[in-house]
Amino acid sequence: MKNLEVKAKCISLELTIQNLVKLGAKHEKKMYQIDTYFNVPEGRLKLREEGLDFASLIYYHRCDTAESCYSDYHICQIHDLDSFKLILSNALGKKVTVEKTRDLWWFGNTRVHLDHVSGLGDFIELETVLRNQTKKSAWLEHNHVKDTLKIVEETLVPVSYSDLLV
Repeated sequence: MKNLEVKAKCISLELTIQNLVKLGAKHEKKMYQIDTYFNVPEGRLKLREEGLDFASLIYYHRCDTAESCYSDYHICQIHDLDSFKLILSNALGKKVTVEKTRDLWWFGNTRVHLDHVSGLGDFIELETVLRNQTKKSAWLEHNHVKDTLKIVEETLVPVSYSDLLV
């Protein structure tokens, strides 16, 4: 699967939510997530825990750039979390754990994450999912959301939360 992504420091959560409402974005849910990152030679591999009964393994490759770019990713649901986490920790070594609360909003094919990351603060992530649309229309939608939320160059973050915490 492929996303068009960008991440930025959130300067004003209140203003961002007002702009999401003006945009016509729909709030889906609030989540608490624990992402355990593992050492891999390329890309990023994380085990995401959401609540007591849901976990997924996510591998993704994204350029470390402070501008919108494509991300390729794969997701697999995990049913035996404790055993799986132990196996990955022993086989690959744990890199870092990222804890966050996430508000998920949708506008068209764009997921808007309002994240509060423990130890780092507030961030906005846009992920425009490339499905049933051209790359051009994905870019147009992505840039429209980015402009409406007033995401500017000075606030862009080029790396994963895991890299900021290491």
